[in-house]
Amino acid sequence: MNKLFFNNRLIDNLRADPQTDNYCRSVENAAYSFVSPTKTRAPKLLAVTQDLAAQLGFSIQAIRSAEFTQVMTGNHLLPGMQSYALCYGGHQFGQWAGQLGDGRAINLGELVTPLGNRTLQLKGAGKTPYSRSADGLAVLRSSIREFLCSEAMFHLGIPTTRALSLCLTGEEVLRDKMYDGHPAFEPGAIVCRVSPSFLRFGSFQLPASRGDEQLLTQLAQHCIKTDFSHLLRADKQFTAQTYLAWFREVCDRSSAMIVHWMRVGFVHGVMNTDNMSIIGETIDYGPYGWIDDFDLNWTPNTTDVHEKRYRFGNQSQITQWNLFQLANAIFPLIGDAEPLQAILSDYAINYQKSWSAMMAEKLGFRSYQGQSDLAIFHSLEKLLATVATDMTIFYRLLATLPNELDLQSQDQWLALFTPCYYDYSKLDNEYMQAFTLWLAAYLERINADGLTQSERAQKMNRVNPKYVLRNYLAQQAIELAEKGDFSEILKLQMILKNPYQEQPEHQDYAKKRPDWARNKIGCAMLSCSS
Repeated sequence: MNKLFFNNRLIDNLRADPQTDNYCRSVENAAYSFVSPTKTRAPKLLAVTQDLAAQLGFSIQAIRSAEFTQVMTGNHLLPGMQSYALCYGGHQFGQWAGQLGDGRAINLGELVTPLGNRTLQLKGAGKTPYSRSADGLAVLRSSIREFLCSEAMFHLGIPTTRALSLCLTGEEVLRDKMYDGHPAFEPGAIVCRVSPSFLRFGSFQLPASRGDEQLLTQLAQHCIKTDFSHLLRADKQFTAQTYLAWFREVCDRSSAMIVHWMRVGFVHGVMNTDNMSIIGETIDYGPYGWIDDFDLNWTPNTTDVHEKRYRFGNQSQITQWNLFQLANAIFPLIGDAEPLQAILSDYAINYQKSWSAMMAEKLGFRSYQGQSDLAIFHSLEKLLATVATDMTIFYRLLATLPNELDLQSQDQWLALFTPCYYDYSKLDNEYMQAFTLWLAAYLERINADGLTQSERAQKMNRVNPKYVLRNYLAQQAIELAEKGDFSEILKLQMILKNPYQEQPEHQDYAKKRPDWARNKIGCAMLSCSS
């Protein structure tokens, strides 16, 4: 394999767990524990992200080598790699959970690349001191979902961890898929995730909860030096203002990420503080889902089905709540609550501005023009939710709407939107009247902008994807893979690289959810089991 260079700044800058035996325990005064991946019996490479591999320095020959598969499944470490698991805590579903940590993720090291440092992390690589009562492994179905969604999000233009490889381990893993008392063995798998940093909000919460201000300070300074270095003063000294500027940027990055989620209809499903990246990336693809019929109250997570804490329309508010917990954690670095509170207040204002600008783009406006536009946005969301309407398809069809339209001829424009409705029989007179009024307001607004229909369509289609990783598409790939057919993984990987393009040869992958998938496990609802 070609020469790769690892410099492992996190290990150099932060305190290690002095205990090197791999058993579950409370780890104090340390940011990580050294641990080796569990050896896999019969590793097999199923898929690799070739463009990412090339950016990281892996040649085509290297990817095809047996050594690459051994590294991507934890059987072999390259020179310079030092494997470890991170220690962190977090709030889970609003409750402080104490120490959590990398229970099934093992970092291989920081690879120096032209893009900057990138940490390679194996998810499903075995037990760590943070595994608690679990086995530290992952199954094929959840690994396929993580691999495909990481790359789908990247090509949609959304900040995310990347997925370098997907491998079978050759092991069978026992899982109770729906937590209903019916465990079964499933194929084991490992995804190699890639990110500049895997630090989370919970990385700072845990030392703060323990009163370990020294470790808290070291973590914050390491994070700023490695991933927010533009905030450093010329003299490299850290002040309260440095930490405040850092917190403000964490808020801004988190807000931008959520606006993107709302733009494409992505629901994370489990926005615990230990699943919130400090650098504003989408991380930890567990029971996520994609909005089919528009519903601000929908959550894909069976664990959250009653409370709906992490529902689609609540993701911004939850992010602010999580940022409040982070603010509490870093308060000792600043010593003054007022500026932290001001930044948190600004979050809500800035999010609303960004969301409004995003909605204006989705609708093809030149720019957001204030309250009149906001009324158009909110009335549209009400319409989309009134009758089950496929969000992704709706916006692509809207881009084809002529600028001049006879609204008295309902048959004309209704035929245009028919493909996005899940139950055509629900289009009663009240709905038709409301939609006609909305179309009239929309047409008046776009004609005031002066864009041609073609210009508006191009603008809209740059932000409204044609292809997303619909839940049923991922489930179909999983079911085939569990029978030994991995072709659908590769096909979806290819299609999702160009989500905004028409790709007429793949039109079937842009269709709305079929009826059989409405309540099917893996298509409608998912558990945290993986």
